[in-house]
Amino acid sequence: MSRKIAVLLTAALFLGGCSAYYRSEDASSVKVEGTQPEQKTETQAGPDISTFRPDDMTIEALEVSGKVSESRNPEIVVATDIHYYAKELTDFGMAFEDMALQQDGLLVTYVWEILDAFLDQIIERKPQALILCGDLTLQGERASHNALAQKLERVEHEGIEVVVIPGNHDINNTAASGYTNISPVPAETTDPESFARIYREYGYGDAVSRDPASLSYVYQLQDGTRLLMLDSCQYELGNLVGGMIRTDTYTWIAEQLEEAYLDGHSVIAVAHHNLLDESRIYEKDCTIEHAEELEQLLDDWGVTLFLSGHLHTQHYKESQDYNIQEIVTSALSEWPCQYGILKFFGPEKYDYHTEKTDVTAWAKRKGNPDANLQDFETYGREILRQAYYQEAYAAQKGKDMEREERRGMANFYADLRLASVAGNVFAIKDWALEQDAYFWWLDYGYEEIQGMYIEEMLEDAVCDFNTFQKDGG
Repeated sequence: MSRKIAVLLTAALFLGGCSAYYRSEDASSVKVEGTQPEQKTETQAGPDISTFRPDDMTIEALEVSGKVSESRNPEIVVATDIHYYAKELTDFGMAFEDMALQQDGLLVTYVWEILDAFLDQIIERKPQALILCGDLTLQGERASHNALAQKLERVEHEGIEVVVIPGNHDINNTAASGYTNISPVPAETTDPESFARIYREYGYGDAVSRDPASLSYVYQLQDGTRLLMLDSCQYELGNLVGGMIRTDTYTWIAEQLEEAYLDGHSVIAVAHHNLLDESRIYEKDCTIEHAEELEQLLDDWGVTLFLSGHLHTQHYKESQDYNIQEIVTSALSEWPCQYGILKFFGPEKYDYHTEKTDVTAWAKRKGNPDANLQDFETYGREILRQAYYQEAYAAQKGKDMEREERRGMANFYADLRLASVAGNVFAIKDWALEQDAYFWWLDYGYEEIQGMYIEEMLEDAVCDFNTFQKDGG
């Protein structure tokens, strides 16, 4: 059966993305279904990090420079939220297509082409390393992890180090399913031990140190930089959306940071979940619990850069209290299918920018005639735009307004969300503030979550989040 997706007519809460949306039958009769029940966790006090801090040290005393070889490409590629899915788990029939239509713009039906095009670009670029910041698979299917690990073999074969960390989708996920015939069937899940075994060649097998309390580890790149790969996921009682760092892991982190300092290694911290409140609307499920303790511990040891994903939005933020910057890379499997390029020369000197995966160019080289692949930029953008349009359209159901206003508000919200995902609302902010639909949102939808999100996006639009540079302080 064809894998071509019709116009997306749904937007329901996608487990793990930090957004809320709705599922509908059509634009004229929108039915809002309840989102998934809130997942309960026991409230846990933040760790006491006072014993982890270095004694009698100042930030000036922690100035450590990287040891980048001039003969080697110093770039590090950062990608996240691949949501890969093993082909062997589906027959691409009705059950699969129905699932794909419910993924809030995630390009599930073309994840294979996106990954192949991306890996081709990475191999051609030949960076020193590729970091994958979690949500490696759709729903933690073991077959999907195995298939992805096989795909990554050709990257390491080219001398490019691949380093991975799990996301909230990847371990003990009860939603792991195969899609054959007309209904989903349970698929084998992935436990923590299996995860580390599957990705032995991609960080775990060559780790400088492994945290006994989690899947966190330290990996040293060829240029001397150490990656503090933090497992921020909760999966002991089934996978949860939100992130946290285990109390025992803080002791291990402090030990690793002290060792790196004494050995003269710069450190980059990496996790799936966010360190800072990158979104005021979705901070509960996106920001690591008690992140202020982790933030302070990293700052105490001179770690200035934190890399993450999970948000499915391109963004960065500087800490208000510490010398730490966080860069959030958007999802590879969702328009605009981009990834980050990082040049890191030490804690006070690095730069970052994004580049897009050119799926269309890849398809043309491969002679793939699929019409969607032949203009994948337009296709992927429209899939995501339709999801946001339906979300906003559904939110206004039953309100006393003209259909033109309802459609205009939905179109406005969709355009703004697309710019936000791509990290560049700044480019359209002046235009947005002049639109009639903006004032309709103020009149009709200001108290809706979409209205609050519009306010946040416009207030946050101070620059292009696709580039970041730190140069000397």
